[in-house]
Amino acid sequence: MALLRKMYAKLHLTVNETKSAVASAFGRKFLGFSFWEAPKGKIKCGVATKPLAAYKQRIRQLTRRSDGRSMAEVVEKLRAYVLGWKAYFRLSQTPRVWQALDEWMRHRLRAIQLKHWKRGPTMCRELKALGAPEIVARRVAGNSHSWWRNSYRLINSILTIAYFDRLGVPRFL
Repeated sequence: MALLRKMYAKLHLTVNETKSAVASAFGRKFLGFSFWEAPKGKIKCGVATKPLAAYKQRIRQLTRRSDGRSMAEVVEKLRAYVLGWKAYFRLSQTPRVWQALDEWMRHRLRAIQLKHWKRGPTMCRELKALGAPEIVARRVAGNSHSWWRNSYRLINSILTIAYFDRLGVPRFL
């Protein structure tokens, strides 16, 4: 570190020592990426934990159920953020993390959709219009006020990935 300070002093620059270190790349983050050693000595790159937490927090803000926005407005805001984030972290080699984020985001969108439909009869009618079997539509509608819990079971077979593709929700994979 002393050598870095000396070299930067010649350039009339200062080193931010809280962010800088002379250490192994493993266990440190660099521009939002972290590195680890995979089997057979290969070095892999992934998204660091802090940017993942920031991403999830921003998605929570964009997909609040109490905002009073239509699904199209939510998807429009979400699309811009997700596509930018995906473009920046495209070098990441963590497909399971991408899949988990994708599933979590669709779970939130399903909860918003159920909240928009509000009442059981409306849910039942809308689900049947989407092609759901009568029994599935009634089961989901019977638990109409538990949006979060209801948005990951039977509703997955109706509000599928193809449904969200038609709405314009971007995918990670």
